[in-house]
Amino acid sequence: MSDLKQKNIIVTGASGGIGNSIVKKLYEQGANILATGTKKEKLEDLKSKFNNIKTLSFDISQVNKIDEFVENATKELGGNLYCIINNAGITKDNLAIRMSYDEWKKVIDINLTSTFLLSKSAIKKMLKNKIGKVINITSVVGHIGNLGQANYTAAKAGIVAMSKTLAIEYAKKNININCISPGFIKTNMTEKIDPKYKDLIISKIPSARLGEPEDVANAVLFLASDQSDYINGETLHVNGGMYMA
Repeated sequence: MSDLKQKNIIVTGASGGIGNSIVKKLYEQGANILATGTKKEKLEDLKSKFNNIKTLSFDISQVNKIDEFVENATKELGGNLYCIINNAGITKDNLAIRMSYDEWKKVIDINLTSTFLLSKSAIKKMLKNKIGKVINITSVVGHIGNLGQANYTAAKAGIVAMSKTLAIEYAKKNININCISPGFIKTNMTEKIDPKYKDLIISKIPSARLGEPEDVANAVLFLASDQSDYINGETLHVNGGMYMA
């Protein structure tokens, strides 16, 4: 998939386990990457690992600054934008009757609203070049629900529907908008899951194991490449068979 060489790509949530793997995979294909996140130290670590990538610290909850961020990121990349991977997100879990309005709103705002605004701003840049890819990271629980995650599942399901609408609106402009829906992946987040609950999760996965961050990165690589040019408005499920539509 060498067609990504020198293609300008923004990766949000780049300092996490999945984000790190996405950056690595794109870097190996010669992409021109701008990695963003809120943890400056981790961004510096990324920069030291992967020569020539750009980094820009940004909190995507600052919705009034998203257009400015995309503008600055595009300038850092050399003036145009080929692809954005919206990987950043948060969780604030609680049972529905105990979930506060703040817990609900913050997860919806960051995981859904900010993803929409980042996609919208990126699409404006892509329209100028008449080509582009938007890849939104959702989650298997957005399709099947999950205990204590009414806010998170709602946001992730919303991303899927939103992405389909964006795909309909901009397919004729040669812009592809797709989703990747990871299952339970080995990250710092899943490391904190109670072992008994983790065993229960694995029992529901036909592959009988958690996924690796690289599994998600491989899917990103495919959707970012020209090999996926006739795929639009779709969700690529990466979950070991946990969800079969």
